[in-house]
Amino acid sequence: MSSPQTGDEWRTDRRTFVKSAALATVASLVTNPAPAGTEQTESNRVDSVPKKTLGKTGVSVSALGLGGFHLGTAKDQKEASSIVDHAVDAGVNFFDNAWEYHKGESENRLGNALLGKREKVILMTKVCTHGRGQDVAMRMLEESLKRLKTDYLDVWQIHEVVYDNDPDLIFAPQGAAEALLIAKQQGKVRFVGFTGHKDPAIHLRMLSHGFPFDTVQMPLNCCDATFRSFEQQVLPEANRLGIAVLGMKSLGGSGELVTSGTITPEEGLRYAMSLPVATTVSGVDSFLVLEQNLEIARNFRSMSEAEMNALRERCRAVAADGRFERFKTTKFYDGDIGRDQHGFPSAKELPF
Repeated sequence: MSSPQTGDEWRTDRRTFVKSAALATVASLVTNPAPAGTEQTESNRVDSVPKKTLGKTGVSVSALGLGGFHLGTAKDQKEASSIVDHAVDAGVNFFDNAWEYHKGESENRLGNALLGKREKVILMTKVCTHGRGQDVAMRMLEESLKRLKTDYLDVWQIHEVVYDNDPDLIFAPQGAAEALLIAKQQGKVRFVGFTGHKDPAIHLRMLSHGFPFDTVQMPLNCCDATFRSFEQQVLPEANRLGIAVLGMKSLGGSGELVTSGTITPEEGLRYAMSLPVATTVSGVDSFLVLEQNLEIARNFRSMSEAEMNALRERCRAVAADGRFERFKTTKFYDGDIGRDQHGFPSAKELPF
C-alpha cells in the first residue's frame, strides 16, 4: 500500500490531472461542434454562454457562474483580473464570493477586477456569521461592500448553513435573517438567500420558515442523487417556491469526481447544468480550466433523463458512502474560520 499523500502532494496531483482532463475536454469540444441543423439562438450559439432566469426575480444570469474562492489562489491580482475579464467577455455575468474567502482577499481581488464592469455582472457574496447575530452580519456587509468596491450587492446569502442549530440561530430575534431584510430595505442588497453543503434536512428547515428568500445554493452533482441528496429533497421544494437554485460542487468539493477518474469535466458540468437551476457556480484556478468550462457552456446541450439516469447509475457505487462528497461527511470544507463546539467562530478569529 502506498503512503498517504500530503496536502501539497494531493493538490499538485489534482492540478495535473484536472489540467490534463481540461486539455482533453477542450480538444473534444472544439473538434465536435454542435450537430448540423441545431438552431443557434442568442442563448445557445457557440460563442455565447447560455442565460437563465434567476427564479422569480426575473434577472437574467449566465448558466455558468464563476466561483470566488479560487480567485484568492491566483498568483496575483493581475492573474485574477485577467480571469475575470475573460469570463465577462465570454458572457459570464454571475460572480460568487464570500466574506471569509482567504480572509477577504477573494473579495478584494474581485472588486479590483470588476472596476469599470460592475454594472455588467450579477455580484453575489455571503455573510459568514455562523450563528452570530444581526449586528455582526451588518458589519460584515459593510466590509464586503468596501472590498468589492460597490455600494450594493445583487445577491447576499447567509454562508455555510451546516450545523443542526443554524436555522434556530438565524431566525432568532436579532438573528442574521433580520440583517437580510434590513439590508434590502436600505438598498444595499437586491436579493437574499442562503447556502450550505452538509445536509438537505437543514436546507428544508430553512425553507420551512416561509422567509422571502430569492436564492438558495446547494451541492448538485451526479453523486449527490444517491447520497444525502439535495437534488432529490431540496431542489424540488425550492423550485416549487420559485426560489432560484444556485448549484455548486458539480465536480466534487475539489474536483474529486474528475481526479478519481469517475467522470469527465464535461459530464460533471453538463449534468449539473441540466438540472432545473439558475446557474452552476464553478471554481476556476487557471485559464485552462476557465476555457474548459466556457467551451462546455458554449456548446451546452441539456442531458436527457436517460443520460442523467445512466450517469447516476454509473456513479452509484462510489456515491453511496459519500467518499467524493466530503463536504457532507467531514469538516474538511467548513470554511476558513475556526469554530468552537457550538458552531460559533473561535474568539481569536472574530473580526469584531
